[in-house]
Amino acid sequence: MANTNQDPSRLWTFLTLLHSLAGPVLMLLYPLYASVIAIESPSKVDDEQWLAYWIIYSFLTLMEMLLQPVLEWIPFWYDLKLVFVAWLVLPQFKGAAFLYHRFVRENIRKYGLVDGNWKSPPGKAKGKNKFVDFITTKKGEHEAS
Repeated sequence: MANTNQDPSRLWTFLTLLHSLAGPVLMLLYPLYASVIAIESPSKVDDEQWLAYWIIYSFLTLMEMLLQPVLEWIPFWYDLKLVFVAWLVLPQFKGAAFLYHRFVRENIRKYGLVDGNWKSPPGKAKGKNKFVDFITTKKGEHEAS
């Protein structure tokens, strides 16, 4: 007769392993793959979803680093984060694009962090746009290499 005491522990071990792999796969591996596919596709719609995802995921990671002592006391924080990231990532919801359009873009424009045209009106914020011009690739630069 088989020892039935091992079956629940093996199941628990499997579920624990599955749970620990879910985060990296959902938060990093799938978005990485989807971002590469989006860059290679001719459509710009999917590019926007994945750029928005990486912006929001970066912000979430920074907030999590700052609030770590508090988050340690919240039961199921990791599970809540997984559900939230699933909403951001899954194409059925497009949560990242939604949050970007609804909150991030609104606040960026409200506080003047980026102009819609990438150029300031004459006499305004020239230093900021010099930095944006420096970090953005100019037309034809990427083709020369």
